[in-house]
Amino acid sequence: MLIKKAPDLRESDVTPKELYLRRREFIAAAGVTAAAVATNGLGVLHEDGAVSAQNPSAQKLTNLKKSPLSTDEKINTYKDITTYNIEDIMKWAPLEERIYRMRCVEGWSMVVPWVGYSMSEFLKRFEPTSRAKYVQFKTLVDQRQMPGQTEPALQWPYVEGLRMDEAMHPLALLGLGLYGEVLPNQNGAPIRLVVPWKYGFKGIKSIVRVSFVENEPLNTWKQQQSSEYGFYANVNPQVDHPRWSQGSERRLGEFFRRKTLMFNGYADQVSALYTGMDLKRNF
Repeated sequence: MLIKKAPDLRESDVTPKELYLRRREFIAAAGVTAAAVATNGLGVLHEDGAVSAQNPSAQKLTNLKKSPLSTDEKINTYKDITTYNIEDIMKWAPLEERIYRMRCVEGWSMVVPWVGYSMSEFLKRFEPTSRAKYVQFKTLVDQRQMPGQTEPALQWPYVEGLRMDEAMHPLALLGLGLYGEVLPNQNGAPIRLVVPWKYGFKGIKSIVRVSFVENEPLNTWKQQQSSEYGFYANVNPQVDHPRWSQGSERRLGEFFRRKTLMFNGYADQVSALYTGMDLKRNF
């Protein structure tokens, strides 16, 4: 994937179609060197580094490495992870060619065995200059494959962004799969963003463009409803959403609610990124 500043993008920079159609080869190759970036790697990875497969027809990712940042929490089932929002996401599923602890905390949470590639290692390949303050992500726009994009609920493409130091943090990654298999369509194939200390809407799916930018990107949900959603999307149980409390969450598959942890339980790892910031104002 070539990263270019949008004003610098020329037609000659666009990836040829035949190479784009071989992107599964990239995914397979990336899996060889990627950390086993799963939301519960220690509980899923075997001694040889393989992850328990779930879908017999899915392409498998091999030679995975355990992530030192994985958790030993009990993971959610494959069914939980791939069908939790079935009415919305399955209408997006026809997308062609299609282990950190991540709790998408907006009333519910889950523990996902992600497999992915280090965001910092990916970005360093392109040698960003000091002018690159943020990384902007955009999703695929294709109403034929994803008819939900014909609805006026959001402006397309879906846009997200990270501050450069956030993107370079070892917890941030490009998600390529889960349970040791290529990412299912409904979970954001072929590549999605995984930032486990942030709320779920930050994890943009079906990424087709990554850009270095100087100014804070206007992410989709901030553009849609700025009084409810901001740029940072850090999990902060001390700040309520205008329409509900964020102090507790329900783990998929569990009946009782549990206390929501600051930064989704990753305070020790990421709180230094926000030293001196008002996390109630910068939400």
